[in-house]
Amino acid sequence: MLKRIKRIIFFLFLAAVLIVLGVSLFTIFFDQAVIVRRGTIYRVPSEQKIVALTFDDGPSPDWTPKILDALKKANIKATFFMLGKHAEEYPEVARRVAKEGHEIGNHTYDHHVLIYYKREELDKEIRDAQAAIYKATGVTTKYFRPPKAWLTGDEKKQVREMGYEIILWSLNSKDWVTFHDKQITSYILRNVRPGDIILFHDSGGVFRPEGGSRKQTVKTILRLAAKLRERGYRFVTINELLNLREKNGKP
Repeated sequence: MLKRIKRIIFFLFLAAVLIVLGVSLFTIFFDQAVIVRRGTIYRVPSEQKIVALTFDDGPSPDWTPKILDALKKANIKATFFMLGKHAEEYPEVARRVAKEGHEIGNHTYDHHVLIYYKREELDKEIRDAQAAIYKATGVTTKYFRPPKAWLTGDEKKQVREMGYEIILWSLNSKDWVTFHDKQITSYILRNVRPGDIILFHDSGGVFRPEGGSRKQTVKTILRLAAKLRERGYRFVTINELLNLREKNGKP
């Protein structure tokens, strides 16, 4: 009987390990945003060779300044989807993002997955983030990006009713996995198309939205900028990308 119990425990443990491994591999190698793109803006097809760089989870006192330095060196304006909590904790970094002419979006206050939120909870999460971002930067955001990309259809409707455009992405750098900058650049160059929105992070590790190393992200910016410009691409903000869509008469 004892031997049977031990065997059951072993197989339960093995099953748990396999599940965790499967979820980890799914998260690392599959872009979850593909599943929930309906009703969002994730790229704007264009005849012009343009792309938009976006950064999530900041501001970070360690990595956002380094990323800003790299963007300045590469002469790129990007869009930063900030967490309200981080804007409160590091207002001077948030102010620098705005001061240097980058665009700012709302990435919620706490970076919780929203698919189980009640209507009033979602409203508070977004408004608290907006209040914190405005206090730090003086910017009223009009773009929203949900953590992990997850939103239900009803939540998307609610967010739009609050006056936000929901912005996802078409290319995911997976820089939080700490791939080498050459690997990240190579992946993007193989898959990039005009009008793509590219996801990076200026904070966050594998298991939480703060910490982690963005060393490879910083190096990727300069490498990617040079390679894409060789191909005739230029870099725009989300606002510029959407203005182009409107000029072309696309919904």
